[in-house]
Amino acid sequence: MSDLIRMERIDKHFPGVHALKSVDFDLQPGEVHALMGENGAGKSTLMKCLSGIYRPESGRILIDGKEVRLSGPKDAQDLGIGIIHQELALMRDLNVAQNIWIGREPRRAFGRIDEGKQNRDAAEIFASMNVRMDPTIPVSSLTIARQQMVEIAKALSFRPRVLIMDEPTAALNDAEIAELFTIIRRLRGEGVGIIYISHKMDEIKRIADRVTVMRDGEYVGTVDAADTPISRIISMMVGRELSDETVTIPDLEGAEVALEVRGISRGGELKDITFDLKKGEILGFAGLMGAGRTELARAIFGADPRDAGEIIVHGHHARIASPADAVRAGIGYLSEDRKHYGLALPMDVRANIAMASLPRYSDRLGRIDERKLAEIAADYIDMLDIRTPHDGQPVQLLSGGNQQKVVIAKWLLRDCDILIFDEPTRGIDVGAKAEIYRLLNDLAAEGKAIIVISSELPEVLRLSHRIAVMCEGRLTGILPGGAPQEEIMALATRRDSMTQEDAA
Repeated sequence: MSDLIRMERIDKHFPGVHALKSVDFDLQPGEVHALMGENGAGKSTLMKCLSGIYRPESGRILIDGKEVRLSGPKDAQDLGIGIIHQELALMRDLNVAQNIWIGREPRRAFGRIDEGKQNRDAAEIFASMNVRMDPTIPVSSLTIARQQMVEIAKALSFRPRVLIMDEPTAALNDAEIAELFTIIRRLRGEGVGIIYISHKMDEIKRIADRVTVMRDGEYVGTVDAADTPISRIISMMVGRELSDETVTIPDLEGAEVALEVRGISRGGELKDITFDLKKGEILGFAGLMGAGRTELARAIFGADPRDAGEIIVHGHHARIASPADAVRAGIGYLSEDRKHYGLALPMDVRANIAMASLPRYSDRLGRIDERKLAEIAADYIDMLDIRTPHDGQPVQLLSGGNQQKVVIAKWLLRDCDILIFDEPTRGIDVGAKAEIYRLLNDLAAEGKAIIVISSELPEVLRLSHRIAVMCEGRLTGILPGGAPQEEIMALATRRDSMTQEDAA
């Protein structure tokens, strides 16, 4: 069988970074080929070369055995290459159907857009995905998980021969992942070649035929997915063995309550939610998509207004009407959408790390101590192993996982007593994920009170001292750490709220 795609000796530089070093890659028709590596390994860069976003400086790309030159994404699309980016690239002010068909809108007489057909065609794609989605709602009103479904639908609308999926399940729950895998298997059966980038090892075993591993911009090797142990793939990725630590639940009897949430409600999204969080505790929030976990975090942080309820910090009522109020009260929030709410992408690494703490490093005239900030940035770059050539590198040039680390560094520098981490390891590789887990446990051991929201149930189980479960805007139960997954899922599908006595 001839190669559908072959990439030979691909080289690419960015300022201060040799991103790709003579990399080879191939894809067969009807194959799911996983591309793996730590953050900064070059996976996304290689795929951006294949999809026409970047032009490699040397090497060649062949499709069906013929060399092609891609001057832009349109060239790649015309050749049947579609890509679902790790970082969502939707136009938030347009609705779902407009995003899917932008630039390709069906037309009526005199060039008018046929919105009815546009909506029907979008609905047809979602039906094929077994996803319920109103094509007329604005993208800005969707959660990250729902936006991810729109990105997938947009890619499928091109009817690609080659589909690149860069962390497509990062914000999806188990049921949604199962639906996506059904779509992938159907496409594979139709002869579509799929390049699948993910850090989730269980997914690779379930869906991939072959695995290619990259490290530091170089090709490491290609192995058969079914016959290669996960430990071997991880070793190829990180160059070392990783320990599989399990959660140790501390004795928090008598520990001070750091945060009390009492009767928070907001429209139809949040319904009378009450819980406590102790110093030194990691409270995990589990639930299906639309359960209201992110909406709760934003309400606590003051990013969205509350209709009712109160927040008590260290025994004192806190008036939190904005994120600035929350930060002054000692609450930090790492958003699930780092691109829009966590980072100033054009600014450099040092500025992003210091962003929430600038008053501490400024004099009365507002002059910033740049030397001190450079020292602090260097400390956090080293502590979190942020892969950047220097602290002056614009954050938008970092990989997604390294961007996530910069956001974490920002809140660590602020030294908040209460930290809310919404999808803290989304888009982060296995090596960095283990580092984040150790970091969160260390912060809890130092007395920080931590909320972790994650779509990955194994992550919730691994990190949490207690597990709060939500369903349709209600808190349906709080379980001890290590609770059986069956109990968690039972609460995640139970529509009645727990009582305030249960939450206490």
